[in-house]
Amino acid sequence: MPILNWKGKHLADPRPVSLTQDSILYPMGKGYPRSKPEGRVILGENLSIMAALLPEYEGRIDLIYADPPFFTNRKFPARIGRGEDSRKPSKWKLVAGYQDSWPDLDSYLQFLYERLSLMHRLLSPNGTLYLHLDWHADAYARLILDEIFGEKGVFINEIIWTYHGPSPIKSAFNRKHDTILSYAKSGDYTFNANAVREPYSQNTITTFNSSKKAGFGKVPDLERGKVPEDWWYFPVVARLHNERTGYPTQKPEALLERIVLASSNQGDLVADFFCGSGTTSLVAAKHGRRFITTDAEVRAVHTARNRLAETKAVFSIERDASLKGLFSPDGKKIKVHVASGSVRLETTLDVDFWEVDPDWDGKLFRSAAQAQRHVRSGELPMEIKIGSPRRVCIRLVTVQGKQIQLDIQAVAHTADRF
Repeated sequence: MPILNWKGKHLADPRPVSLTQDSILYPMGKGYPRSKPEGRVILGENLSIMAALLPEYEGRIDLIYADPPFFTNRKFPARIGRGEDSRKPSKWKLVAGYQDSWPDLDSYLQFLYERLSLMHRLLSPNGTLYLHLDWHADAYARLILDEIFGEKGVFINEIIWTYHGPSPIKSAFNRKHDTILSYAKSGDYTFNANAVREPYSQNTITTFNSSKKAGFGKVPDLERGKVPEDWWYFPVVARLHNERTGYPTQKPEALLERIVLASSNQGDLVADFFCGSGTTSLVAAKHGRRFITTDAEVRAVHTARNRLAETKAVFSIERDASLKGLFSPDGKKIKVHVASGSVRLETTLDVDFWEVDPDWDGKLFRSAAQAQRHVRSGELPMEIKIGSPRRVCIRLVTVQGKQIQLDIQAVAHTADRF
């Protein structure tokens, strides 16, 4: 089998990091405070995090979806405004999102090679890896995956995700598709055909109903529907107003839903080591899968937390122990009113998300109630209903990304003194 070489190609055992648990989030209080997390959201560089996960998860992850940088050599800003006119980008509120920039192609390929090799080790014998790229590097990636998976591995599909949208290209056909490569360690991989069937087109139904000779004697089960082809049309998130988070390169839920339903079962473990907006973990949680998702960007972890807070899945927020804590104490411009049954927030800060631990132990934050800014209207509930609070701890995140923690009893005996 051909092997792709580049300057500096090598594999070395990466140094694992120590992981520390920062909080556990119980969406709307479900399972608080004793339920064990069904998912893990981890802040840190994914190569060292995957190395840290190997002792516990090597050969045990059932599905991995990877949406790494595409080698575009661009900077992608994140939108933080709410209720903005999508047709007027000059008026959007933007902050830094993430960079997809590289010294050269060799360094990018080495980046992919090291991470895909670890994903292969983490993948279960029946698991599937989906690698999502575009025209910039998909041809190189296929050769890399052929090498990593070897003769025993199985190349399952080259999936084309097509979409519409404006394009500045005037000298060629508009580039309006991405490529998703799917591989398995063996032929005994999970594929739930019935979970992803879709209706036949009306033209097909009409044709078979009108003639017994249609299909050259092969009559499909028109009511059951068909397994999708390896080209998929899903609108980009820019056209899906109810899904948009503002995080750059966010993928639509329908795309990940097809992958998760086809290649995993309820209770299986799904991983995404390029978390981004958190779509993979969100879809996994909605469909009863356990999940691990990681990202090196704080904004990505915050976005994933916001979205997962609307599911029923209990999950932990963790980080590379060498990184500073996600939240810092800063009570300026904030006033908190604690009463029996509720906590109310007053602040001039532009808060995007806030949460409450009503029985703070001073160590692990257990989020029993959450409130976040509505993605369309921009409205944020300033009061959270809670059971009888004891020692209250509040965490909030502003739209600019500042993260603040307030320990009510540690700062003042009376909450109204803020």
